[in-house]
Amino acid sequence: MSSKLPQNHLCSITLLGNLVNKPEIRYQVNPVIAVAEFVVATHSKWFDKKTNQYKEWTHYHTIKMIGDVVERSLLQAEKGDVILVQGHLVNSKKTNREIIHATYAHRYPKGYSRSINQLQCSGKISSEIRLVNTENNKQLAELKLAINFYSFSPVTQELRSISVERTVHVWGKQGVFLKENASIDDELIINGKLSYLKDATKSQLIDAQDIILQKTN
Repeated sequence: MSSKLPQNHLCSITLLGNLVNKPEIRYQVNPVIAVAEFVVATHSKWFDKKTNQYKEWTHYHTIKMIGDVVERSLLQAEKGDVILVQGHLVNSKKTNREIIHATYAHRYPKGYSRSINQLQCSGKISSEIRLVNTENNKQLAELKLAINFYSFSPVTQELRSISVERTVHVWGKQGVFLKENASIDDELIINGKLSYLKDATKSQLIDAQDIILQKTN
């Protein structure tokens, strides 16, 4: 009888943005396989009631891609091209960074395009939940989410187990609801976007827009 497998959570991110740099393609040996790393910029716009003006924020996403998909998608890619990417969150062991591993990419010519920054995930709450008041007098709940999932490796040709932990921000009434009702080891299903902490680490941050709480007890 096989041993019990870890929980298979959801971890999926879709981005549509502009290439900040021309992808650098190199080749590993044994087996020979293409590897690329690049940065995609996505933009979000909102109305600031204090200044009565629209403001725009840009997120820069570091993405790594491995395998045949590199040559199919990126050989002709240039800085400024629009690119659609789908993948999952990973921790880079070599550089100690939190990045995106892309399993799909499609390039479009340079030009204006609205951005997509959409993340769906599930996972277990792995920290106490705390309520935070922002500088703009808005309230959010902050917590850590442990996500365990499986991904096929184009290098080893095997299914591998991946574990990541990310900070999550849940705004307004949903955040208060979590604080009052959720506990460590409860599961969350999240629809949101990928952001980054505003500190030296620039660690990935899940900005939740909709949540579903699944109690374990």
